[in-house]
Amino acid sequence: MDILKRAKALESQGRTVCHLEIGEPGAPPAPRVIEAVAKALPQPQGYTNAKGLTELREGLARYYDDQHGVSVDPDLVLATMGSSAGFILAFHAAFKPGARIAITRPGYPAYVNTLLGLGFGIAEIPVTAADNWVLTGAQIAAAHARQPFDGLLFASPANPTGAAVSRDQLNDIISTCQRLGVTFISDEIYHGLDYSAPSVSALELTRDAIVINSFSKYYCMTGWRIGWMVLPETLIRRAEILQQNLFISAPTLSQIAATVALGERHYAEEQKAGYARNRRILGQGLRQLGFDMSADGNGAFYAYAGIGRFSNDSMDFCLSMLDRAGVAATPGVDFDRTDGNSFVRFSYAGTQRSIEEALERMRSFLKDGG
Repeated sequence: MDILKRAKALESQGRTVCHLEIGEPGAPPAPRVIEAVAKALPQPQGYTNAKGLTELREGLARYYDDQHGVSVDPDLVLATMGSSAGFILAFHAAFKPGARIAITRPGYPAYVNTLLGLGFGIAEIPVTAADNWVLTGAQIAAAHARQPFDGLLFASPANPTGAAVSRDQLNDIISTCQRLGVTFISDEIYHGLDYSAPSVSALELTRDAIVINSFSKYYCMTGWRIGWMVLPETLIRRAEILQQNLFISAPTLSQIAATVALGERHYAEEQKAGYARNRRILGQGLRQLGFDMSADGNGAFYAYAGIGRFSNDSMDFCLSMLDRAGVAATPGVDFDRTDGNSFVRFSYAGTQRSIEEALERMRSFLKDGG
């Protein structure tokens, strides 16, 4: 956010900036989504049921049947104010105050900040480029032996690395959590944005997991703040009561938009094709420039690149690149407070033109000494 703020300040001075720092699609929602919202806008937008519109929850049940071959009871689905609200509901519904939740490092920084802000403890499990940033059951068991934890929050595909696990790898993670008595929370907000194999939902392997997803990334609806959860039957009533008290319900207009968006996957796939093209261009370009990146991430829309040839301070590197080259990227310390100074995250969710221009600017920046 600090990089974005500085980039906006430069743009206000007449500079042009290539935005590779923000993880959000540049495209609007599908046209039919906008049409449905325009039609609904003149109507009163009152509260919905705390769980969400019946049509939306039934649509999400069909989504799991169509995409994952899983039968989901719509009564176990809860519409949320983006995945962010879903995390809050999950933590309070599943754990006692002060419980410790494990997360991977590097990882989405809001995991740490939300857990600590709500009074929970964290246990960080490091993953490395040498292992393609993939978490294993053995790593979970070893971390639990060192310092026990009550839950594991895991994302596949992941931010910032783009790493996605296979069905067997996810089963290893889930089985390990079950053996250890650890509650598994599956962050699936980048599902659909996969480039090597279809994303595997935790619901294909267990019904004891808490699954959190969102319309933000795949459906191009970040600012609409609409997501969902699928919960075990033992937790759904508690989550519903928490929703009633903390948020009342997800925004009605956004729920209407999301219901229509579920039927517009062809539009989302068109956007994904653009990300896939950008992924190839950016990955190849970064390696040619000397960034350390053995392979492209196989999900989401991020490249997590090592900067060891250029700097040991990712924040300073990103600020210099922004000021001198007009390229905005996110320093790795946002995602990893221990080893993140050696990495930078680039988002390729923008246009091909912005990716190509950013690579040209970085080439000149690095040629001049970085």
